[in-house]
This record gives sequence, C-alpha cells and structure tokens, in this order.
Amino acid sequence: MKILMVDVDGVLIHGRPSDGLPLFTYLERDLGLQLDVLQEAFFKTYWRDIVTGRDALEPRLAEVLGTIAPHLSARTLIDYWLENDSRLDHTLLDDLAALRAEGTQMFLATNQEHLRAGYLMEKLGLSARFDGIFYSAALGYQKPAAEFFQLATEKVGIPADEIGFIDDVEANIEAARQFGWKAKQWTSGMRLKDAIAAFST
Repeated sequence: MKILMVDVDGVLIHGRPSDGLPLFTYLERDLGLQLDVLQEAFFKTYWRDIVTGRDALEPRLAEVLGTIAPHLSARTLIDYWLENDSRLDHTLLDDLAALRAEGTQMFLATNQEHLRAGYLMEKLGLSARFDGIFYSAALGYQKPAAEFFQLATEKVGIPADEIGFIDDVEANIEAARQFGWKAKQWTSGMRLKDAIAAFST
C-alpha cells in the first residue's frame, strides 16, 4: 500500500467538539431554527447539487433561510455548522502520522462541499497532516459513485490495488473494492493497524 485514503465524517471527525453529539443537536435552541424544517427546505432539495459542486452553498442557503428563518444569516448558520462538526479523533490522527512518517502518502477522500473542505484543511489544520484531499464538490461525483474512485485514482497516478481506504459507510467500501482499492469499513473503537491488517485478508 503506497497511499491511504481516509474518510472524514464518521471516521476522522465525530460531531460537536465539546461532546461528540450530532452538529445540529441544539440548532433550535441556539439559532431558533427547527432541524426538520431545514432538512425539508434545504437538504432534501438542494444538497445533492451542492455536495457535487453544481450549486454553491452560501447563496442557496441564504435564499432558503430568507423563507424559513429570515432572522438568521447564511454566514451565521455556516459558521455554526462548521464549528459544531469538528471533533477530531486524535488517536487516529496520531496513528496516521506514524504511518505517514514511514512513507505512506495520506489523502482525505470525502463527500464535502467547497467551504467545509477548505475549513477541514486550513482551519482544522489537516493540510499539515495529509498530502491532499479528494472531495465530491471538486470531483463532481460523490461516494459511492465509481467515478469518485476513478478520478481519485487517476489523480494520484498509481494502480488502484496500491491504494488503501477506510470509511464508515458500507456502500462506499464496496464501491472502492469493486474499483480495486483495498478497503475496510471503519467502526467505533477500531485502530488503524487492525484496518490495515484487514487489507491483506
């Protein structure tokens, strides 16, 4: 394995920094917006295009909030969103750093829109820990689409069977394996060495 691809949400990041709860747990209390209303008006309607780079987050969110929560700006909600979905798994980060020090290249492979991808790399400092990021809004496809894995493989320029991958979603693992990556589904309490050992089984 020359390269390890690492998923973000559910693997490297787990919810709110203070307690690990889902990021919108206290959305209504904190910002006066009901989550089910946001889900229906925004995520169900627009998220697929946003996360694959066909629409922009902030202007679309501003338009929706103008209808469902005129008291709330898109920038305020985005900042709240980013800050409350940033609890890093430092044990995993340390294990990844040790593997990287031995010569394995590290990339994030994740379904993200552009603003959060930038936040992950710059604000959370992951650009210092990874050699790059492959994300859905930049590639135009989201996992588990085969095109996601194809484009990421083409960009790193090595054979698919020399790429390892950890992700918490079974469908993504199956898609990666079908493309030729060595993949292991990440579960709570797992250590990196156990996932890597599974690549050879």
